[in-house]
Amino acid sequence: MDYLASREYGGGNIEILEILADNTYFTRYLIRYPSDGLLIYGFLNVPVKGGPAGDGPFPVVIALHGYIEPAIYNTLDYTTGYADALARAGYLVLHPNLRGYPPSDEGENLFRVGMAIDVLNLIGLITQNDWVGTPLENGNPEKIGLWGHSMGGGISTRVMLISPEVDAVVLYAAMSGDEAQNWAAINGWSGGTRGLEELAFPVDELDRVSPVYFFDQLTAQVSIHHGRADELVPFQWSVTTCEQLTALEKAVECWYYENMPHTFVGEGDQLFITRTIEFYDQVLK
Repeated sequence: MDYLASREYGGGNIEILEILADNTYFTRYLIRYPSDGLLIYGFLNVPVKGGPAGDGPFPVVIALHGYIEPAIYNTLDYTTGYADALARAGYLVLHPNLRGYPPSDEGENLFRVGMAIDVLNLIGLITQNDWVGTPLENGNPEKIGLWGHSMGGGISTRVMLISPEVDAVVLYAAMSGDEAQNWAAINGWSGGTRGLEELAFPVDELDRVSPVYFFDQLTAQVSIHHGRADELVPFQWSVTTCEQLTALEKAVECWYYENMPHTFVGEGDQLFITRTIEFYDQVLK
């Protein structure tokens, strides 16, 4: 964590490769950007200027997907619906595939720190470059939010402690801030095929790696959401994160959903989207 906080990010450009969708509310583009020598792909939703969401500039939200088997991953994955809802509400949304998810390159990723670097480099590109003449010119780089589900929530938990540019964070059924808990669970979920290198890491050095030991450095506002019927990521992990941030007098709200599984459905999902937009509106607009 100290290394991540000490280094620089950004360098290069976010490339617009093609239009994937176009409607009254937003245009979706396929994008690519550099991250520590890797090429990272993803999509970008840009609200239509002068459309239903207004004239902008629109706050920026970086949305991070959960774990999916890379062999079956598609850039327009299950989180696309959430990104679309945010775009319709007036947010410019970037959704990176992250390293190891095709067509992005593969790279070093112990404790998913490499994925956090991919996000921090994206933040650097957003805040450092002049985007006049590109679709990104409709975004407001001074108002940045993170949105992360499951694995993406764990990555967001790390990034929110490193980047002072992040103002608002939504953690949705997120992984723990304690990496020992995370990788013991991942090893179990995978039948012992994943997490071997992380579990072999010296236990007495995990305090250098685990975000939980750095919660006092948080400056962003946080909104935590978790279903009580989550069959994968323990509901208690979000409760613990909420309690830890509250004890440190950080700006955090915590929402728990009866009968909602790991990925919300039906009315619970719609309530989550509504609360997410209300939170971002309060902090970013």
